[in-house]
Amino acid sequence: MAGIVAVGGARCLAKRLPRRGGLPKDQGERSIIAGNVLDRQFMADAPNRKWVADFTYIWTAEGWLYVAAVIDLFSRRVVGWSMQAEMTAQLVTDALIMAIWRRGKPDALLHHSDQG
Repeated sequence: MAGIVAVGGARCLAKRLPRRGGLPKDQGERSIIAGNVLDRQFMADAPNRKWVADFTYIWTAEGWLYVAAVIDLFSRRVVGWSMQAEMTAQLVTDALIMAIWRRGKPDALLHHSDQG
């Protein structure tokens, strides 16, 4: 199905993309839930003191792409990341390893991630 769409004064032909077969399935097992040590304290006094991590998924022309990232709360920059076609523990491990490789081994670090 296509239609004409006006964007910023320009007219273009927009084609509706086919529906993607639903969200990806989570088949992983849950681990023991650790306490929330970060407790929403998102300010850091120095680099490499607080890192937060998360992952997401993006629909692409080739299917789902899973992306994991580690962010330093002091600089607010992504210090490690990883992308894979499957959601695995190795995806998030690779992002953390990259952060350690790029920033060096921190001496006192709080690494926080949610439960998915």
